Amino acid sequence: MSYKSKVASFLPERDIPDLSGKVILVTGGNGGLGKELILSVAKKNPKQIFMTGRNESACLRAIENIKCQVPNILPNITFLQCDLASLSTVQSAAEHFRREAVRLDLLICCAGIMIVPPGLTKDGYEIQFGTNHLGHALLTKLLLPVLLKTAKEPNGDVRIVVFSSQGWNLHPRKGIVFDKLRTTQADLWIARYQLYGQSKLANTLYTAELARRYPQLTCVSIHPGVVMTNLVTSTTDIDQKIVKLTSSSKILTPEEGTRNALWAATTKKEAINNGAYYEPLGDLVKLGRKGNDTDLARKLWEWTDKELETYTNDDDWS
Repeated sequence: MSYKSKVASFLPERDIPDLSGKVILVTGGNGGLGKELILSVAKKNPKQIFMTGRNESACLRAIENIKCQVPNILPNITFLQCDLASLSTVQSAAEHFRREAVRLDLLICCAGIMIVPPGLTKDGYEIQFGTNHLGHALLTKLLLPVLLKTAKEPNGDVRIVVFSSQGWNLHPRKGIVFDKLRTTQADLWIARYQLYGQSKLANTLYTAELARRYPQLTCVSIHPGVVMTNLVTSTTDIDQKIVKLTSSSKILTPEEGTRNALWAATTKKEAINNGAYYEPLGDLVKLGRKGNDTDLARKLWEWTDKELETYTNDDDWS
């Protein structure tokens, strides 16, 4: 069987290995892809799972629902209050995690927003960029000490899987319009789509730069496919039609939409190209336009560092 056919036949129930001793954190776990991801890994005996979310009651209901579906395992699932559009809550979530856990083997950055009306985060950044990129970047930076420590353990295999999108290529001509990231950028042509593309481009570039700077971690960005979760169904009817018409593949169920991320998170380390971007399923895609711009990736990293310095302590990043 060829490598591609092996990847295409990946089934989480069958092919995710035993995760005993592993600690996992998934952002946005109370519904859609996040909940399906947690359900899949919960069946494989991890030591502990952390779920972030804005709505505590919704997350606690999701946790109880997941536990009901894996009654013989009863995974330890902990809720972390976190709004990615509020950097102070991201900081609090990271502090909560570090009080609860001494290792982190798998960080899956799943949460996000898509083609929403123009707006700003609580910290004054363009809403899609601030939520999809900055919130996850801060969480990752604050958890880096734990991730790096875990990577030094015997047989350490630490993964960071970041949900990007095929929509990264909708980005503005310059890729990332740095001088306007503290505005709604509503002047962009087809603004909501370009702003979504800008945020997803940032996800791929930042993940690639993370892999270059910390090669002891395995970091990849992925496109889950076009999935009928609340991310899509909460948009307008016109937006939903556009998403369906522009999709290069069939519309997936949430369960199908987790397979690419779960493959990247749990397949043999040797099968992963560190810093790469994968489309379903396990398809290594060479990005064009600004997607392979290493200078832009470095500029994004440096800009992000500066913007987040209020919430981070350089002494803790090693």
